Amino acid sequence: MADNLQKADEKDLMKLLNEKRVALRGFRFGIAGSKIRNVKEGRSLKKDIARILTEISHRHNQKPAE
Repeated sequence: MADNLQKADEKDLMKLLNEKRVALRGFRFGIAGSKIRNVKEGRSLKKDIARILTEISHRHNQKPAE
């Protein structure tokens, strides 16, 4: 996944971030309703969100100096 994040442009990263956040929200509601059995899914979604945010932050910090 890390290779895909480095190759994606910022617009794709923001779209993927939004999708992961929506999925995490759905996961949390599913847990509250006892519909979800795979509890490790939430952990992996949070890690994916952190990876995306890290890549975005890294790109913003790598702007060329003037």
